[in-house]
Amino acid sequence: MAAQVDCEFLVKKARDLVVEDPWAAKAWLITARTLYPTDFGIQYEMYMIERNAERTASAGRLLYDMFVNFPDQPMVWREISIITAALRNDVQDKQTQFLRGLFETLPGRTQCEMLLKATEQCFNTLERAEMLLLLLRRFPDSVVQHGVSLGETLLEAENLDDQDSPVNCFRKLFVCDVLPLIINNPDVRLPANLLYQYLHKAAEFYIGYVTRSPSSENQQQGSQDTADIKSPTKRSTQKYIIEGLTEKSSLIMDPWDRLFEIMSIVAMSPSSNQVPLILLDDLSNIYGDVDIDRGKHIHKRRKLGEGREKTLSSDDEECSGKGRSRHIIVNKIELPNSIDVLEKFKLARESWELLHSQEALEKEFTRICMSWKTETWLWLRIFITDMIVYQGQYRKAINSLHQLGALQGAQQHVMNQGTLEQQRALIQMAACHFALGEYRMTCDKVLDVMCSVIPCTQDVVKVQEEIPKVKPRFRKALDLKLLPCTSKAMMPYCLQLMLACFKLRAFTDIRDDLALGHVIVLLQLDWPRGENLFLKAVNKICQQGSFQYENFFNYVTKGGKIHLELLPNQGLLIKNSSPPLGVLPQEFKLQPSSQTADRHHTVTRGITKGVKEDFRLAMERQVSRCGENLMVVLHRFCINEKIILLQTLM
Repeated sequence: MAAQVDCEFLVKKARDLVVEDPWAAKAWLITARTLYPTDFGIQYEMYMIERNAERTASAGRLLYDMFVNFPDQPMVWREISIITAALRNDVQDKQTQFLRGLFETLPGRTQCEMLLKATEQCFNTLERAEMLLLLLRRFPDSVVQHGVSLGETLLEAENLDDQDSPVNCFRKLFVCDVLPLIINNPDVRLPANLLYQYLHKAAEFYIGYVTRSPSSENQQQGSQDTADIKSPTKRSTQKYIIEGLTEKSSLIMDPWDRLFEIMSIVAMSPSSNQVPLILLDDLSNIYGDVDIDRGKHIHKRRKLGEGREKTLSSDDEECSGKGRSRHIIVNKIELPNSIDVLEKFKLARESWELLHSQEALEKEFTRICMSWKTETWLWLRIFITDMIVYQGQYRKAINSLHQLGALQGAQQHVMNQGTLEQQRALIQMAACHFALGEYRMTCDKVLDVMCSVIPCTQDVVKVQEEIPKVKPRFRKALDLKLLPCTSKAMMPYCLQLMLACFKLRAFTDIRDDLALGHVIVLLQLDWPRGENLFLKAVNKICQQGSFQYENFFNYVTKGGKIHLELLPNQGLLIKNSSPPLGVLPQEFKLQPSSQTADRHHTVTRGITKGVKEDFRLAMERQVSRCGENLMVVLHRFCINEKIILLQTLM
């Protein structure tokens, strides 16, 4: 008790001397603190003297001592709340500047800890959010720990408060203040779905802010600026007072620009840097029976009412998929989020069609696109191309892909996936040429892709795709397939396209051993799905009586699934094994021609006398290559035989 009385006496003595002799007052307090170092009253009085004298450095040191030694004193927290209020205040008066300077004298770690503890003292959500924002802005490293949780707190508060409009105080703080800190911090890694959810919240807010009715309450109309590239209806000076915020906090300059910036950052973020997807015609039926007339579907015919026939191209409106729902096949292993992707594509497609459903809507949308210069938006050109492919307008799709290629070239310096996007465009162009019956162009584009991809050396695990079980043979012509732009997915599709091109040529009445040989090589891809087609090839060879294809032993590597026997004096016999790439009901006898020894021609001429030594060695080499990766072999086939492959389709 005596010590308390002494402390109070010393403090009173110093307080009485402050005005007349501040240095004497300071000496009394130094003496008092030396005698009673754990007394809060003495330290607080010393702090108040320095604070009132606006001596920033000494006041800061004393505040630091009080924060460390007396963290539970209400007077300390009252002072901290005054300082943090000054930090949040935009006023530039002398007192506010002093308090900010006082805070700056504190060590960084103490500043961070002080702001965190001050946040814990706040029970109002908005006040707490503003305090945390102060922390996040001053200490960017804290965004990793507190940024996302603050954003979720604001969104949760918005839901609990049953806000009728996205333009509210909670959403404003999240979209305008918290979200930019999150997405601009490279150390914050958000999953793509959460990132796009935040983008959706931002779009709702900014669009709602810009399009609020002029007659809305609490609005002050300012002058309207002229439109620019990013803001076709720019309202940079429109003042809305959002309930719960001050007029200054409610003001948002250039809302369209802000939204565009968020979109750009999200699009370039690592979470969004996903593998491009390719929308293509499905080729699941290429292993079926060959129908030459139906294969040349560039010349589709339909009966007219008066009995005439009209030739339709694949770009004719009545023959396209426009206005009809086309089934999109996906591999759920390759695209785990396929349902979400397809739903979003459907929504985007229907929105696009809605914008073009009425002349007034289309005219206004076109005007906005011109203002925004959407012709430079790579993602929009990709979407438009996919829309055209979905509609079955393949000639238009090719033109769109050429525009896309020019745009990619102009933006190559900012594209992280330039090569993938180029491959994507080439494959889509090849599929369009195939749909138009332009098989040489198809093969040319496919081979360009094959020159730029690296074959997948891992064994491809075959998984069941979502293929509709419909028997009508014309249904699958309307199906599409969505593939990721990876070598594992692209190479099989490219090889299927080539098989489809050569298949139509190989089984015509005209003999073409080259095309037939190419078909046999390509049938290895998805064996045994192509077994029936292989049997058809064998039957054709038998009907011809001979078959010459000098690359047979270079690229047919399914030797592990074929019995290769050298029968004495009977040439080479290839017959069925399990599972086979061979002939089920019959034996297929091959032997070398009498041409040059370094290029082994495969000829079927029945049984002859003897087998040459070089042929026997060639077959031994063939069997030894049975374990070679098939994709590597087929990739080499496309690269090495490019000229021959293209010449075959001349």
